[in-house]
Amino acid sequence: MATAEEEGTAQVSQPGASGGVSSTVASRLELDAAAETRRIADALRVKVGQTLRRTGMVVAMSGGVDSTVCAALAVQAVGPSHVLGLGLPERESDPESLVLAHDWAGRLGIEFVVEDVTAMLEACGCYDRRDAAVRRLVPDFGVGWRSKLVLDGGGLDSDRLNVCYLAVQPPAPGQGVRKVRLPARELREIVAATNFKQRVRTMRTYYHADRLNYAVVGTPNRLEYDQGFFVKGGDGLADVKPIAHLYKTQVYQLAETLGVPAAIRARTPTTDTYSLPQTQEEFFFSLPLATLDVVLQARNEGRSPADVAAELGHRAEQIEHVYREIDHKRRVTRPLHLSSLLLEPVPEVGSARREGET
Repeated sequence: MATAEEEGTAQVSQPGASGGVSSTVASRLELDAAAETRRIADALRVKVGQTLRRTGMVVAMSGGVDSTVCAALAVQAVGPSHVLGLGLPERESDPESLVLAHDWAGRLGIEFVVEDVTAMLEACGCYDRRDAAVRRLVPDFGVGWRSKLVLDGGGLDSDRLNVCYLAVQPPAPGQGVRKVRLPARELREIVAATNFKQRVRTMRTYYHADRLNYAVVGTPNRLEYDQGFFVKGGDGLADVKPIAHLYKTQVYQLAETLGVPAAIRARTPTTDTYSLPQTQEEFFFSLPLATLDVVLQARNEGRSPADVAAELGHRAEQIEHVYREIDHKRRVTRPLHLSSLLLEPVPEVGSARREGET
């Protein structure tokens, strides 16, 4: 749900956008990736230098395609000597994430700083608070166990909204994953505790931005931004979000043009938040991201479910269900997009100063 200002500064050049309508929604998501890369880099240079009055950019790099592309765009905008890459692992992070991020930073020629945030998370009680909630549902949960949250329901073949489950795996060899349905109290506590991870990382990122007079680059793509898949005050907090107008498939188009290694482009998008491996699809989106891109764009265009179903080879009622999920997520995550609420209007400092000067 981008604001009018954000949409106005980030229009995607799509085939069929002028002079006729393309035959499919998917074809309208195809970019001139080289031209879009140049356009974003030019806009970044202006926003960071003139609007934000910063001399460079900091990018927290997870080894995923979104942050990888953002780092490359930052380099194209201001050059490698004015971009800092950050690796912010913790004890439950996938080690491959740091390896991939470090390798890409080296290819870009940017400085890369690694700061393990485990100690900060322990001090916040991130792990202890989460595990206490888990043990109310799985009393023998302890050292060596792993866990994650998963969704059941939703997607194309369900007529009900998602139900969240806790998945746990004991440390003993051969032990399978167990699933327990999450009551609202435990769900909120587990999410609240794990949100420390995104917020602590953002604190570290802003430390480096402040010391260098740099801007913080946010890395959400359009699916994440539109559907509220971010933590307020965590990965949702940034000075500029250069790919928030791009669907996930479009980010991959830019990645190929920018020369992002196949190891990153082929990697399954994950949350890298829980100790058990967890894809974004099983945690939040419930659909393959390429399919959701098309359905979300069709929803934005006002296309009928029957038209979209014909294009994707599904039933109209399946697309109707996904439309309802899209609308539901937009409603419930709207507060994440709001800035601080004022009880009385306060003139903006800039406008007040201009009035005083006249």
